[in-house]
Parts: sequence; C-alpha cells; structure tokens
Amino acid sequence: MPSPSAPTFDQVQVAVAGVEGWMTSGQARRLWTCARVVRAGGTIVEIGSFRGRSMIVLASAADPGVELVAIDPHAGNDRGPQEFEGFQADAAEDVEVFNANLRAAGVADRVRHVRKFSGEALADVPGQIDLLYIDGAHRFSPARDDIRRWSAKISPGGDLLIHDCFSSIGVTGALAVSLFFGPNFRYLGRSESMTHYRREPLRPAERLRNGLRQMAQLPWFARNVVIKVLILAKLGRVTRLFGHDPATWPH
Repeated sequence: MPSPSAPTFDQVQVAVAGVEGWMTSGQARRLWTCARVVRAGGTIVEIGSFRGRSMIVLASAADPGVELVAIDPHAGNDRGPQEFEGFQADAAEDVEVFNANLRAAGVADRVRHVRKFSGEALADVPGQIDLLYIDGAHRFSPARDDIRRWSAKISPGGDLLIHDCFSSIGVTGALAVSLFFGPNFRYLGRSESMTHYRREPLRPAERLRNGLRQMAQLPWFARNVVIKVLILAKLGRVTRLFGHDPATWPH
C-alpha cells in the first residue's frame, strides 16, 4: 500500500488543477481509489496520456512498488474533442508538456512512457495488468481494438476503466460489442462518462443482468449526443435545458 507520507487525494487534485485534460473530480477519485489497491509488484497501464493529468493521479495514488506505463504516441491524432488528425505541431509540444508535468508532480521517475500507438505496444507490457485505464482513440474500430486486445491482459480481479463511454458514439459502440453481454467483465458503474469494470467470470444469467445495467445508461448517452450536436451547431446555450454547462464538452 502507498506510504503514509504519500500525498492525499485533495493534494493531488490541487497539483493537477493546472494540467490540461478532460477529467472531472469524480473520475479522478475513481482512478485514485482503484490505483490505491494495486499491490507492490503489480502493473497499471494507461492508454492515452495527453499531458499527464490522469497519470499523475494514478502515479500519486499507487504503491511505490507498482509499475506504471503510459502508452501514447503523441502523434497529433485523437488528441481531444473533434481533434482526430493533423495536430502534429501540437503533439510535439504535448510530449514536452507531458514530461514537464510529471516532473513537476514528482512522479516522472515512476512512469515508463511508451511512445507508440496502442496496437503496437502490446509487447511492451509482457505480463498481466492489474489496472487498465483506456482514454485513447474514440472512433469505433480503434476503441474496440483497445478494449479487446488490452483487456485480455488484465489479471483476474483486475480493474478496467474507460473514458468517454456513453458520450462518444465510437466508444459506446465498442462497449456494446465487446463488454455489454461479455463473459469476463462485470460492470461496476460509472463516474460521468468513465465506466468501471472488474475482471470476473460471469454466468449466463449474470451476463444478461450485466448487459441490461449498461443498456440502462443509453438515455444518458442520447442526451450527450444531443448536447454535442448543439455545441457543434453553435447552439451551446440551448444545452442548459439539459442541465449542461455550455462552456464545457460532455465528459
């Protein structure tokens, strides 16, 4: 377990307040809680690190004996909302800022950065994973591939956290075909658009209940799609009717 001198969650929240990224306080708390229970000798992997906001939370929470791997090519694609391709110049800055942010938080020496696309990095994590956080490509095919390829490496009882679920159309579709009624991952809930699964074998009746619990989130998904359409149509003020802050992107 983390040492008594490790920073508290509130202290880490202050440390990442100025780090650019898309992560609510509730989502950070879920990452923190899951990372805290990974024992020394275990492995935490993040797919999609951007400028380090979530990795700082994970590294600050984890036991000093836990391996932390950040997988992000910083190639200028799938960079953020509506930023799918063509951001190579920004990507060069992203990797510099990512490393600077980790240094400023005092966790740079704990994190191994694999600067590759996730599909090319499987061999860079040869053992099992105790906690996997996916915040990578949001289009259907790459999101599905990340879920299927990388979740197969999670150890029994390990946790799987995925960002932008029931918010991104591609990620939600990938969930539907990979996890809704699958046999290996129990749905534990979500914090806004971050879903939480645990690797456990599910009997047929459990698989049905598991899938129905996830399908129950689809009305919230529909709400988020409408909000995004309104924002893109420059009608953000109308999103207040859905209880949304028009200045933010749904996450």
